[in-house]
Amino acid sequence: MDGSDQKSLRGNYYFNRLVFYYRSLKEILMFIFRKFKTLILMILILLILGFAKKALASDIMLNDLNGKAVNLSQSSKGKPVILFFWTTWCPYCRSEIKVLNQRHAQIEKEGIVVFGINVGEPDYKVQRFFKDYQLNFRMLLDQVGLLADKYGLMGVPTYMFLDKTGQMILKTHSLPENYKSLLFK
Repeated sequence: MDGSDQKSLRGNYYFNRLVFYYRSLKEILMFIFRKFKTLILMILILLILGFAKKALASDIMLNDLNGKAVNLSQSSKGKPVILFFWTTWCPYCRSEIKVLNQRHAQIEKEGIVVFGINVGEPDYKVQRFFKDYQLNFRMLLDQVGLLADKYGLMGVPTYMFLDKTGQMILKTHSLPENYKSLLFK
């Protein structure tokens, strides 16, 4: 046997050992998975649900009617938040905007931040809607529905109540009378 054959055999030896260790590791992992698959799946589900609760509104930046980017967590600064999701074509949304507009000063005095979130409409349409209408609270545009998807929005009008940590505590279609007690629990 010459030197090149010895190198080839050594190379094959190391390759075979590597394949053996790979197969052994794969078999061990598959054995563990088969034996504990229910436990592993439950742990994964709990991890996903745990992290999903931590995914707060702060993760998404939206533009206001002037095109300025707004980070919801920085704008609320640890205060409770009311998010009002709406569209220009929805007649119920228009009546809820009037209610929210009338009560905004009192809500703000109570230390609650209010954002109107228009869902899925271009900025020119929303600006035209408010051309002859005075708005007392900050309006943000969720043109592609990122925030709406994050909170599982199913229709408009929808109010989302977030506590001071950013956790959603209530989703409803009208402003409840006891909103303050809900937000300051």
